[in-house]
Amino acid sequence: MNKIFRSTKLVLSAAFFIVFIGSVDTTYAQGNFDQFVSVPNNLPALTVAPENPTETENGITLDLSGVASVDANAIALVSLAARQVEIAKKPKGAQSVAKAIIEEKYPKWDKKRQVQCLTDLWNGESHWNYQAHNYRSGAHGIPQALPAIKMEIISTDWRTNPVTQIKWGLSYIKARYDTPCNALWKKKRSNWY
Repeated sequence: MNKIFRSTKLVLSAAFFIVFIGSVDTTYAQGNFDQFVSVPNNLPALTVAPENPTETENGITLDLSGVASVDANAIALVSLAARQVEIAKKPKGAQSVAKAIIEEKYPKWDKKRQVQCLTDLWNGESHWNYQAHNYRSGAHGIPQALPAIKMEIISTDWRTNPVTQIKWGLSYIKARYDTPCNALWKKKRSNWY
């Protein structure tokens, strides 16, 4: 009898949990969802799958069968953001993403000079490795944020997303030193920035 009571209680608890989760309404979720997307010049063509699918050469095909409506802009933005993250996982790609963000978000900076200072600064910090971690201090990522959790103001994916790390690093430099060259100068003087 006691076993039946426990299993009934478990089933009722699970049912309550499922009903509760299903009733959560995210319609009015709010937050700063600013997303930066740059489009590389060599982006492959985006096509919709035909009735009789065949492989497309140098392109990306989306199979939209069974989909009532699709926001093409949203799909393109998600695709480009994912591509930007993949590019930024390599040091040269991270540098090109940082340069594009500087051009877009920090137009008053002298692009050539500030990009070179940023390159030198982050070469010394992490060699542009988004997985870089200093086990003594706890600093993490391309900009070596300390504590690393600070990067959550940009996004919670800071552990795996180099673009999040770059955005945070640039905003930190802007707020604290105004330019990457000033941050590099500080780094050379005191071995930290």
